Amino acid sequence: MGIYRDLSKTPGVFRVLFSQLMARFPFGMLSIILLLHVQLAYGDYTSAGIVLATQSIGQAVSGPLSSRFMGKWGMRPVLAVTSVVCAILLAAIALTQLPIFVLAALAFLMGLTTPPVTPAVRTIYPKLVPGQQLSALFSLDASAQELIWVLGPVVAVLVTSQFGTVVGLLVAAAFLVVGGAWFIMSPALGKLTLPPSKRGLGAVLRYPSVIISTVVGFFFVASFAAIEAGIVAAFRGPTGDDHGSLESGIVLALFAGGSLVGGLLLGHREMRPWSLALRMTIVLAGTIACLFSLNIWWLGTVLFLGGIGTAPAFAAISNIVSATVRFSETAEAFGWVGTGQLVGVAAGSAFAGVAIDSYGAEGAIVVSAALIMIGTIFAIATMRWIPDLRGRVIEPPAETGTVTIPLP
Repeated sequence: MGIYRDLSKTPGVFRVLFSQLMARFPFGMLSIILLLHVQLAYGDYTSAGIVLATQSIGQAVSGPLSSRFMGKWGMRPVLAVTSVVCAILLAAIALTQLPIFVLAALAFLMGLTTPPVTPAVRTIYPKLVPGQQLSALFSLDASAQELIWVLGPVVAVLVTSQFGTVVGLLVAAAFLVVGGAWFIMSPALGKLTLPPSKRGLGAVLRYPSVIISTVVGFFFVASFAAIEAGIVAAFRGPTGDDHGSLESGIVLALFAGGSLVGGLLLGHREMRPWSLALRMTIVLAGTIACLFSLNIWWLGTVLFLGGIGTAPAFAAISNIVSATVRFSETAEAFGWVGTGQLVGVAAGSAFAGVAIDSYGAEGAIVVSAALIMIGTIFAIATMRWIPDLRGRVIEPPAETGTVTIPLP
């Protein structure tokens, strides 16, 4: 744990870490709140899946584009504009009764204006701490991310069960504005100038590591969204009442707790090419075990154990990108990875919604297990392109390579 104490000695590290956590937190809440909000308004989960799917399309377009805009116009202006516009659209969805196609259009625009906090902060990290501390910082970031994707739905369920989905959406909008402002005003953000990429949009996808991280991140996060929807459905009454919200909150909190433990104990360990697949396999085992019983304590136990692999897997993804992509292209690379994860949230919730309508909570858990299994198989199949980081200082490759000039 001494490596985490060393991190605390670097000025501004924890401010950046916690402010970006607050800025990103509402996107861990939105998949569940939108699912419940639209389901209550239209009476079925399929309509909710349509809205989430359109949001995911907007996010897919937004991620790489907004990341490049940060290199052109600066991080602070892009983050400020997108945070405000996204919050306004979210409030409009919460406070108005609209036809489904209009609601889907607003969801698309909301996805399109998703603030590029993830690529911004992961571009800052390599310049914020020495290379030998970067793995530990990515590990802490991964643990924080689990608070977003796992603990976020807990907050969403508890808030909506007590005050309704409208209040839940407005709370998410408040997190977006306040957290975004805190992160944008961080001194570290003002000191860093992100050089514009010298290549065209999408050229960064020529890095195998970016493709691997994006695809694996999509399936990994989609599986979380699916199982979260399944847990919520498992403890809701047959008429859709919220009498089981406390139970689902406890289970999801235990899932988050396992991830935090795993991130602190395992996430900073030196990474080998097979580390990502191994860490995902731990989560897969816990997910499959959920099918044996929907008892609250069984689910809580197996998800806690499975969650131990979650944050370390996210840390591995960040390490892969940071160690293989040039600094000028890092923001766009993480933009594609973030897009994969954000689309995964919406897609996983959408698939789970259809499965719940057809097969109940167990259907969503099967969807979750299938998604993470595909991601794990992909990580195994692409292992040859994953760097071996044993004994290496994690830092972006040089912008220019060396040129050998033959002597006369």
